[in-house]
Amino acid sequence: MPLWAQLHADLRRRVDTGEFTTAFPGELALIEQYAVSRHTVREALRRLRDEGVVVAERGRQPRLAGTPEIEQPLGALYSLFAAVEAAGQDQHSIVRRLDIRADGVVAVRLGLEESTPLLYLERLRLSDGEPLAVDRVWLPAHVAAPLLDADFSHTALYTELAARCGIRLTGGRENIRAVVPTRAERAQLGIDDTVAAFAIERLSEHHGQPLEWRTTLVRGDRFSVTAAFTARTGYRLDVTGPAPRQRRRPHAATLTETR
Repeated sequence: MPLWAQLHADLRRRVDTGEFTTAFPGELALIEQYAVSRHTVREALRRLRDEGVVVAERGRQPRLAGTPEIEQPLGALYSLFAAVEAAGQDQHSIVRRLDIRADGVVAVRLGLEESTPLLYLERLRLSDGEPLAVDRVWLPAHVAAPLLDADFSHTALYTELAARCGIRLTGGRENIRAVVPTRAERAQLGIDDTVAAFAIERLSEHHGQPLEWRTTLVRGDRFSVTAAFTARTGYRLDVTGPAPRQRRRPHAATLTETR
């Protein structure tokens, strides 16, 4: 068997035994582990990609097909911006709406009169240039009006809220559920009808007072949520951002070329 075929077979074996549940090794790691050329590695990855086993794109870390790229531990006040950046990906947003408007339903959720002016921010969130989420946020205008001058193409809402309005959210509650996106939503997220999504609703508070209502639709193939738990303490919510990728010990393998 040629070297690429031996590498391909061994990687398939390792995938089948569940060795790459945390992360799939990149090209340089495979070159080092197997002592083969970049061409050999790329040919083996190409075969795995053609078989639908991995997603291997130029300039990006290979990953198992169906494995979300962004992992977010559950917890109050986590930031999608921070989660994307922590995953080593470029975060960018297309701002679709940033204005002051009235919304009676949202105002009631925030404990306000229905006619209360609200700041509304709608963004298409991108990760490495690809659609990741559609994000919509409402805040009381009398508090959040300074945000009208912010450039939300590459910044976090909570960062701007603290810097421009002097407010840091202190808690809240969130509901996450799996949904089947509509045709219009699939078009916005750049997905087909085989991909589901997470619908996230968040009501955030500032010292017990509702301040933010947010709805987010996130692609299910690029995002996951996790929670740690023990028998003694139950679930432990982590708000520090995505868990770091674990580094595996090099796999001992020897490839020999036959002519």
